[in-house]
Amino acid sequence: MDERTFGRTGQRASVVGLGTWQLGADWGDVEEKDALAVLDAAAESGVTFFDTADVYGDGRSEQTIATFLRGRPDLDIMVATKMGRRVDQLPENYVLDNFRAWNDRSRRNLGVDRIDLVQLHCPPTPVYSSDEVYDALDTLVAEERVAHYGVSVETCAEALTAIARPNVASVQIILNPFRMKPLAEVLPAAAEAGVGVIVRVPLASGLLSGKYTKDTVFGADDHRTYNRHGEAFDVGETFSGVDYATGVEAAAEFAALAPEGYAPAQLALRWIVEQPGVTTVIPGARTPEQARANAAAAGLPALDARTLAAIGDLYERRIKQQVEGRW
Repeated sequence: MDERTFGRTGQRASVVGLGTWQLGADWGDVEEKDALAVLDAAAESGVTFFDTADVYGDGRSEQTIATFLRGRPDLDIMVATKMGRRVDQLPENYVLDNFRAWNDRSRRNLGVDRIDLVQLHCPPTPVYSSDEVYDALDTLVAEERVAHYGVSVETCAEALTAIARPNVASVQIILNPFRMKPLAEVLPAAAEAGVGVIVRVPLASGLLSGKYTKDTVFGADDHRTYNRHGEAFDVGETFSGVDYATGVEAAAEFAALAPEGYAPAQLALRWIVEQPGVTTVIPGARTPEQARANAAAAGLPALDARTLAAIGDLYERRIKQQVEGRW
């Protein structure tokens, strides 16, 4: 699989990575053997970038990745984690002492002395503008706790604020055919600054797979049930913030645009990979088959102009008004 460089860091990642939120929690239960099988399938498909967080299953996702990598010393996988969601979301909690404590826990979970990339996990907006926060992150690098740091954001404005900082290695942001606003400013700014872009929620929480209908029922422990209206965290993380009924109808239109040989989910991933400035996209997977299909999107033919125009038209007609004002 093709790899791209995280700008100024020199670190490289497969253009399709693996998000591991599903392997920890909030998408229904996943047995460890099944989680390990997903990691194995991704790695065997050429994936060299795993993204996790200290709150995914309260550390379970990090620990599962560590278990897998201990058994595969032949692999060269870049592992990125996130920190900051284990406390009340107040700017005053984003301080060096907490960073060290969170980092210690993640390093134990991952079984490493130094983490490849650590990201602030969608903190309160003022955190992105704090000199003290970036000084603390620089200290983690100086202490060789982390190789590089980045941020995960909810809004384009937050992304642009972080990109302006000289030592930010990456920005993680939601981008997909139902969330196009980052194309206008965030991706060009990141490319100019040498900042990597990690794309999350690429399938709009599965909507873009075309598998769901208005009658689909998700489990009570699935965020697509309990956060559908933003009850637990930012609603943009669930179905990209698109109203479910609208999203299902638009997803059916999107699925019909898939060229021969493409599954709808692969169309969404291929569209993302082709956007200038994207470093890697991190779809999740609950089965080895899903992991392999996601990775295969990197090798599909480039999308033609007619398909790209149709995807843009669908966004303008059905989705843009719901999402662009908020994120």
